[in-house]
Amino acid sequence: MLTAMVGIEIERIKPGNPQQNGRHERMHLTLKQEATKPAARNFLQQQGKFDHFIDCYNNERPHQALDMCCPAERYVPSTRPYTGLPDLDYPFHDKTITVTTCGRICFNRQKINLSVVFAGQSVGIKQVSEEIWLVSFMDYDLGYFDHHTCRLEPIANPFGPKLLRPLLGPEPAPMLAKPLASAPQ
Repeated sequence: MLTAMVGIEIERIKPGNPQQNGRHERMHLTLKQEATKPAARNFLQQQGKFDHFIDCYNNERPHQALDMCCPAERYVPSTRPYTGLPDLDYPFHDKTITVTTCGRICFNRQKINLSVVFAGQSVGIKQVSEEIWLVSFMDYDLGYFDHHTCRLEPIANPFGPKLLRPLLGPEPAPMLAKPLASAPQ
């Protein structure tokens, strides 16, 4: 959720096509081979193996994609200071409600279960009909609830991949196949 809050959008590859994400898959293979085979005896020792891997991966191991340099040699700190996350604001909603530590929103003396993932975060509540309310988090509509059931009916995966709308304007001319040259008879 933090990634969404800092403006990072989720991109997904086509299922069953790890080659579309080759560099990431390769890093995971290297991590698995060097830090988990064999596994350490306990969590503390395993964390030590991960820490050693990160240090070696960033400071000692050259990377082909970086012209055989180590990532630490190419790293440049950001010039922008981190100022924290802005407060969430829902100007087009009727109310802004903070989700409780147990993952609920309290609305008109009713408790509506949302998710502990949103604990401490603000969500927007917007009335869409006489007894139906929409719950939104940032730019994502999460679902609807009514006064009677007080149960959130989720919208199909609001964090799933989004289809891009086609650009407005004239449609491109259809591609035509070149006619095949006929064979001499």
